[in-house]
Amino acid sequence: MTFDPTNPLIVQSDRTVLLETASPKFEEARDAISLFAELVKSPEHIHTYRISALSLWNAAALGMTPEQVKESLAGYSKYAVPDNLLVDIDEFMGRYGRLKLRKEDDELFLFSEDIALLIEISRQRKVQKYLTGEVDGQYLRVDPEARGALKHVLIQLGYPVEDLAGYVQGDPLDVDLRNEMVSGGEFGLRDYQQEAVGAFWAGGSVYGGSGVVVLPCGAGKTVVAIGAMDAVKSHTLILTTNVTALRQWRDEILDKSTVTEDQIGEYSGHTKEIKDVTITTYQILTYRKKKDAPFEHFDLFNEKNWGLIVYDEVHLLPAPVFRAVANLQSRRRLGLTATLVREDGCEEEVFSLIGPKKYDVPWRVLEKRGFIASASCVEIRIPFKDDDLRLEYAVAELRDKHRIASTNPAKVDAVKELLEKHEKDQVLIIGQYLDQLDALSEMANAPIITGRTPQKEREKLYEKFRTKEAKVLVVSKVANFAVDLPDANVAIQVSGTFGSRQEEAQRLGRVLRPKKGSNEAKFYSVVTRDSVEQDYANKRQLFLTEQGYRYDVVIAE
Repeated sequence: MTFDPTNPLIVQSDRTVLLETASPKFEEARDAISLFAELVKSPEHIHTYRISALSLWNAAALGMTPEQVKESLAGYSKYAVPDNLLVDIDEFMGRYGRLKLRKEDDELFLFSEDIALLIEISRQRKVQKYLTGEVDGQYLRVDPEARGALKHVLIQLGYPVEDLAGYVQGDPLDVDLRNEMVSGGEFGLRDYQQEAVGAFWAGGSVYGGSGVVVLPCGAGKTVVAIGAMDAVKSHTLILTTNVTALRQWRDEILDKSTVTEDQIGEYSGHTKEIKDVTITTYQILTYRKKKDAPFEHFDLFNEKNWGLIVYDEVHLLPAPVFRAVANLQSRRRLGLTATLVREDGCEEEVFSLIGPKKYDVPWRVLEKRGFIASASCVEIRIPFKDDDLRLEYAVAELRDKHRIASTNPAKVDAVKELLEKHEKDQVLIIGQYLDQLDALSEMANAPIITGRTPQKEREKLYEKFRTKEAKVLVVSKVANFAVDLPDANVAIQVSGTFGSRQEEAQRLGRVLRPKKGSNEAKFYSVVTRDSVEQDYANKRQLFLTEQGYRYDVVIAE
């Protein structure tokens, strides 16, 4: 093959891929390699990706072949792709599906055409406790209750299982999508939402029914779940991040499907209803009276014969819920997220226990089509308020340095200037330190929502913002996820959780709902110059720059 020196990729033998942003082929190359490579860093001119075992397994689960991966690399590379990487691609992708789980009658088997591999696996101590028999031809009998635990162990051993053991149907639920919403207006799935449902459902075969759909905030992940409910047509359990999200899910389901109010239940700290469609929160599921006490509400997973379990914001799934999910492999499982990035590095657990990535659309693709708002990002770097604060920062421990820089009082003046600039817009001020947020609320004469705000008061304040009675709303981390504020078009971030990439993505997501008229949004991040906060900001931006967003930097005096 003849390679084009104007191509944007440099593929290296250590499995890293360098992508030049100035190339006219930058966007198409980025979209092509994002299917099988993970972003590592993304400064202005050259982005670095890494091809890993997990990234290749996700590609294999999406139906990509090693040949397609190698063709994508070769098609955009300046130079020949290193031979050792070509071998690695074959090796890693070839491991996906070499072991398969199958069910016959009520018995579960691990199947492989490679008998030697099956024997080798059966000799692993971590595996043996889940087995109920010796290798019999191409089959190894497995404890049916250990389906999830075995998958988790095998992915750690480097052999992701293709689970073809099927699912229980669950109790039936007569649910259909509406052609017209209760709130008014025509309704139907957008083409990418139909594709996402189709990839998850796979015609009801064993090849579908478990996996993750990745779509940007504002692109209608809830609608994808409603489409999955229409396909599965059985009792459904939905796990969400908080009570506000729970109630938004309920309203969306009632608005866009034929599920009725007496069929849908809320299971929260306020109400304990178990109905055909039950919506709960991670917080209530992981509640226990003391650290070594049992989780009091885990029985909810077995209270009904669920045919579908939906995990909203699956990248936040708490560790105790992972353990519960391991026992729910016979239920269809749909994970929803804007980013599969987990700050705890547990992406493999999502892959093995919820399922592989089934569908993904780059954010910029949906932006160009008008399905989410066009957003521009600006990082504003400000100095410390005064020399005394700078000295306090200089002698502080690392964790205290982050707090001191994040709560720099000079940010209040910066936010004040931004509010004057955007006086006609709907502005969210987002942070994590309550004293700082209280000061901003007072300065802006704006309502504030934090973890201490009662749920009824939160809903009233969100509604005031939606109806534009309040032009500015100050919010803490409680508004990071699943808060539907469609007219918010400006977000000002004043502090965050260290270098959390997923938090940055979620906060931008607060202003990405499509707007009437000018479909544009602004995202400001105010950081203290020459501090650890500036370093963390660079890490926070990684995921969004992968999606094609660029941060303009303003140095404030």
